[in-house]
Amino acid sequence: MNILLLGATGRVGNKILAKAIADQHHVTALVRSPEKLTIQSDYLNIIDGNVLNEGDIASSMADADVVISALNTDKNNTLTKSMPLIIDAMKQHEISRIVTIGTAGILDSRSQPDKYRFQTNESKRRSTTAAEDHLAAYQHLKESDLEWTIVCPTYLPEGHEKGQYLTEKNLLPLDGKEIKTGDTAAFAYAELFEKNFVHFRVGIAY
Repeated sequence: MNILLLGATGRVGNKILAKAIADQHHVTALVRSPEKLTIQSDYLNIIDGNVLNEGDIASSMADADVVISALNTDKNNTLTKSMPLIIDAMKQHEISRIVTIGTAGILDSRSQPDKYRFQTNESKRRSTTAAEDHLAAYQHLKESDLEWTIVCPTYLPEGHEKGQYLTEKNLLPLDGKEIKTGDTAAFAYAELFEKNFVHFRVGIAY
């Protein structure tokens, strides 16, 4: 399998990269700072580029079968701006499957089903900037005809995978408090192939 991985230098993306290479998938990683990638492998092709550059996105997808994005949000609306470019490039190269890492803030509220968690007191974050960026990316995917899945972790401390966690479609698992980066990466990587949650946001937590 040829995988295009975005956000490979991040905490979750780096763990996804390690798992894909261990399984001998060919991975193309589009990154702005190649020096941050400590993994070296014959299965890894590193492209120095930017997800906000239409040409970089299109060229990095040339041989891809699937796409997985662990891009982080920032104060520049990177997710909002990059997702239309990603979707267009996927259509251009006839790629249908994409898994992205989102945030629990864009899951549905249990107490107010007509709102997202970040719009209610279920979210403990004072700033909604990151959630709004993730929400825009979700809305772009929802309007596309791609086979998308958005993995939505709650509080995300660094840690190795335990292999046991709860998941729920469009909602954060009841009483979910946190999920380690290792388990988030493992679930997102597996979902890329298993396709159990196509066209869903997936809450993941312990």
